[in-house]
Parts: sequence; structure tokens; C-alpha cells
Amino acid sequence: MARLTLPAEADRTPEQAEVCAEVVSGVRGRVPAPMFAWIRNPELARRGQKLGELLRYQTTLEPKLSELAILVTARHWTSHYEWMAHRREGLKAGMDPEVIAAIAARREPALADDRERAVYDVARILVGTARLPQALHDHGTQVLGERGMVELVALVGYYSMVALTLNAFEIGLPEAHAPELGDEPEAAVWP
Repeated sequence: MARLTLPAEADRTPEQAEVCAEVVSGVRGRVPAPMFAWIRNPELARRGQKLGELLRYQTTLEPKLSELAILVTARHWTSHYEWMAHRREGLKAGMDPEVIAAIAARREPALADDRERAVYDVARILVGTARLPQALHDHGTQVLGERGMVELVALVGYYSMVALTLNAFEIGLPEAHAPELGDEPEAAVWP
């Protein structure tokens, strides 16, 4: 059961109502799940969803590549709601179901082209190590361009924040539980 939910319309502050109205009138057409938590600070909700809108819909990365990066990030954090939402979006964007299944199982996917491989490798290494080796940086920049690399790193960072928000407040659970992910993230727990 979610620890936080979106406040009912009648219970929202004027600032919360304003932010919710802004996002509903935008490209999303609805309040995205992380805003259920972020709305406790309306300016965080406003800026967070605007950044997400930019990174999701207004980059040089085509939707298939963005969804690939988001799924790698969701898998790393075992973010069930994020996984379920973006698995659906990835399929709509033309991702191969076998690639999605491989990511869910933490297996190396068979990728169709160099741009997909670069996105997968950069996202996987970045969430796994918080660093990017020079050779991978150079290859990603060659394949995606400088702007594409900056957008990819921002996308992975943003969707890490989304995953952590969804996980911390158990937003969307148990309804959005993705059995293929298991229950626990791979990240080590500090002693």
C-alpha cells in the first residue's frame, strides 16, 4: 500500500492545485506518479515534472532510446511502478520484447544498432558504478553526439530520482508489482 497518495482535489492547497492543473493541461495530460510525493513541496513538483517532460519528450533521443535508458534505470533500482509504465511505453516505441525480458533478468540484451548499444551500455555502467569510463564516454559521444550524451546522463539521473521516490513511498504498489523484477534491488545495503 502506498505511503503517500495524491491529495484529493478538495484537500489540496492552492499551490498544489495550481501545479496539478498545469501538469494536467500539458503533454502528459495527467499527474505523474512521482508527483504524488513531490506535491508536498509544490515547487519541487512543478520543477520535477517540467524536467521530466523535457527529458521524456524533447530530446534528441528517439522514444525507443529514451525508454531503453529508463528501463535500465528502473531495473537497477527494482522500481516496479516505473518498470511497468515504461515497459508499456517501450513496447509502444518499438522495443523488442526480448530486449525488455533480458533487461528484467539482468542479462545482456541483443540490440539492433549502435545507438541502442551505446544507450544501454552508458545507462547500465552509469547506474552501476556512478562513473563513465573514458572509452565508453567517447563511444557514446561519437554515436549520440555531445548533446545526446548530456541528455542521456540527465535522463538516467532523473529516472533514478523517480525510481527512488516511487520506491521510498511505495507508490503504485501492490497494483504495479512486476513479478519479473523480483522484490529487492541488486544494490548492496550498507552495514
